[in-house]
Amino acid sequence: MKRYTALIALIVLSALVAGLVFRAQPSKAAFPGANGKIAFYSNRDGEHVIYAMNPDGSGLTRLTENTSSDISPAWSPDGTKIAFVASRDGNFEIYVMNADGSGQTNLTRSPTIDNSPVWSPDGTKIAYTSIPMPDGNWEIFVMNADGSGQERLTNNPALDTGPAWSPDGQRIAFMTSREGKFEIYVMNANGSGLSNLTSSAGGDRSPAWSPDGTRIAFQSYRDANFEIYVMNSDGSGQTNLTNSPAGDGEPAWSPDGTEIAFVSRRDGIIDIYVMKADGSGQANLSKSQEEDHDPDWQPIVSPDLPSALPKVGDSSLGYAALVVILVALLAVGFGAILDHLHVRRV
Repeated sequence: MKRYTALIALIVLSALVAGLVFRAQPSKAAFPGANGKIAFYSNRDGEHVIYAMNPDGSGLTRLTENTSSDISPAWSPDGTKIAFVASRDGNFEIYVMNADGSGQTNLTRSPTIDNSPVWSPDGTKIAYTSIPMPDGNWEIFVMNADGSGQERLTNNPALDTGPAWSPDGQRIAFMTSREGKFEIYVMNANGSGLSNLTSSAGGDRSPAWSPDGTRIAFQSYRDANFEIYVMNSDGSGQTNLTNSPAGDGEPAWSPDGTEIAFVSRRDGIIDIYVMKADGSGQANLSKSQEEDHDPDWQPIVSPDLPSALPKVGDSSLGYAALVVILVALLAVGFGAILDHLHVRRV
């Protein structure tokens, strides 16, 4: 009887522990993770193609081979794919490829120009800019990650471009010329609820959400020189981060939110730089003799706990299973468990 009582306690305790382990998983935000590679495009080999390098500037790898132009790389939230823009089919289209450059596929297949791709936080959609006919001006569109379901979000005679999806998936920031110069607006992910975040004499562009969704970095000409600014997600607290006499632009947050990659002309040519999120520690990463543009940081995402648990027939044990076994051993005693299950000691 004691043996069966111990077994019941084992089952109940195991279920409770397993439940606690599964509930302890952290919730997911957009593009969180460790800092992976920085993708960018450059003409250092004679054509505008896409490269990737380590966060310290080492390990340069060419990802595309094309005699036309491959530009504007954008990492998927899980860090396994890159959306980009290519002119290899006669006009600029949105393509996607694997992180190593393989599997390059045209998504838009449109007779007009498409550019500025950005992934939704769940990786199921891509927002981008296109020129619908007969309008003839830039508008924001969205499509499924396989290129299907292309849908227009903005409809305005001004230029709307450069979308950036918020980490919670609810909003899209973009730049627009509705005020006579480029300013940063935000709208709901379905195109409703338009709101103006900036209004400066020189114009603002290239919004980039921080991974926690609380701040937006952007490029501004309000100081008669392009600088990187940061503001709260409601437009308040606008602060100059770079304070450089050279031109700085195209900000991109690191997945851990501690750094911002950007481009600068301070060394005489446009290179990829990085700085801390407060503007300190500015350093040249790419150090090229040709121009480098559009940095985007790869998120290295840890797998969810359930996916790490053993499958049927798998000889390995996941963390939750190990915890259950440990608690069981402490609760009913190693010898009693072996005796009941007829497991021979080895």
